[in-house]
Amino acid sequence: MAGVSMAGFRGRAEDSVELRMVPYPAITMFIDFGDALLVDDASGTRKRGGVIVGPGLGSVRGSGRDVDLLQVRLSPVVAHAVLGASFELAATVVALEDLWGRDAERMREQVRAAGSWDDRFAVMTAALARRRAAGRAVDPEVAFIWRQMMTSRGRVRVERLAAEVGWSRRRLWSRFRSQIGLTPKRAATLVRFDHVAHRLAAGHSAALVAAEGGFVDQSHLCRDVMAFAGMTPAAVAAAPWLAFDDVAWPARERALGV
Repeated sequence: MAGVSMAGFRGRAEDSVELRMVPYPAITMFIDFGDALLVDDASGTRKRGGVIVGPGLGSVRGSGRDVDLLQVRLSPVVAHAVLGASFELAATVVALEDLWGRDAERMREQVRAAGSWDDRFAVMTAALARRRAAGRAVDPEVAFIWRQMMTSRGRVRVERLAAEVGWSRRRLWSRFRSQIGLTPKRAATLVRFDHVAHRLAAGHSAALVAAEGGFVDQSHLCRDVMAFAGMTPAAVAAAPWLAFDDVAWPARERALGV
């Protein structure tokens, strides 16, 4: 399904392993059957089982010893129809049951009973497809603008996009924020940050990444990285989550589409 990517993880460790999430331009769904605990340090929220993490959150950390986890990334365009709560999810961690009710537990049991990861992916894909068909799609203009942001890696002028779709700046801000969960400017900056973070993790210098990413100078890159991740570029480059991320979603598969 376009706009959806999945990865599965299973294993045990002698001691609990903790990873802090690096902000990402997608809504992330965790379906856990082990002992994983997700904590949002900003709000104090602690969740287990089926959990939804809003786009761009950098205050979330996960920990556990017994890992049996299906992780799903949803483009905000897809998430609007599948979850029906884009605005509310923008900066929070919520239980899947709060959005899907009893269907969440039924889906979790079907995924748990599946005999292989491919079967688990198939069960989840079917569940998402049903929800998407029954949900309300974003405006075509919003979907177009999101595609432009992803294609340009966040280097777009939002005013130009508004003019291109024939909307006023006020209308674009209102419709985009209600359906995607972020303002257009914040969304574009998040997309650019994601590209920067993966370039840093790949070993490129902050100075080079700043120059290639269209930043005025390296200090502006440092400011944006600190604003999103609460870490310096050097710390982001060494973040365990990004190494883990690259195994789960290799660079060639990272594009979210719509």
